[in-house]
Amino acid sequence: MQREGRLGVGIIGAGRVGPVLGAALAGAGHQITGITSGSDDERAAAVLPGAPVLEAAEVLRRSELVILAVPRAELAATIQGYADAGLIQMGQLLLHPDAAHGIDVLRPAAEKGAIPLAVHPAMTFTGTSMDLRQLAATYAAVSAPGPVLPIAQALAVELGCEPVVIAESDRAAYAEAIETAAQFSRQIVRQSTGLLREIGIDNPGGFLSSLVRSTVDRALAEATPAIPDLPPDLEG
Repeated sequence: MQREGRLGVGIIGAGRVGPVLGAALAGAGHQITGITSGSDDERAAAVLPGAPVLEAAEVLRRSELVILAVPRAELAATIQGYADAGLIQMGQLLLHPDAAHGIDVLRPAAEKGAIPLAVHPAMTFTGTSMDLRQLAATYAAVSAPGPVLPIAQALAVELGCEPVVIAESDRAAYAEAIETAAQFSRQIVRQSTGLLREIGIDNPGGFLSSLVRSTVDRALAEATPAIPDLPPDLEG
């Protein structure tokens, strides 16, 4: 039996992100109503065993919360298509996890009565159960209309993340920061491992693992403002 306050969660998009988010919410007690077929159904089934594989229209019909984990280039057209087809339900929660978009991309659905939510966990997904552990050490950028912002924040917490509110006007800068960090990290690792492979090191990734992790950890620590010491009369 579904517990009070729990939602029927549907996932549209069976790539690396949607199934993992669904599994995290299922772990928090929500019920998975269905998932669409996607780029890697076998991997999705491993993360969400037993989840019904349905057409998008049926996922939307069955679900109180729908995770729209489709490619960025398809997101706006997908939402517009569902709205035009009359598939959006009044009061339905629609959540997308794309870094570059806030809630404006969900406007066609919101005009049909849906509640738009944007929740982006700031991590790189592998599409496996390992991501569930990583979510617990991750921040999530959340955007939502003021009255329902607590819903977006609560869902981020249930994913395991610490929510940070990002204004709609700041989404482009946020996405650029995320993309810069991810792309630069991958580029540097590829360049360095390539050089080591050329000089005969068979496992360059393993060779550099500790160096890269410790260097990144130090850089992140240096980027985090230090907490000032309290004056003696305020301590204890």
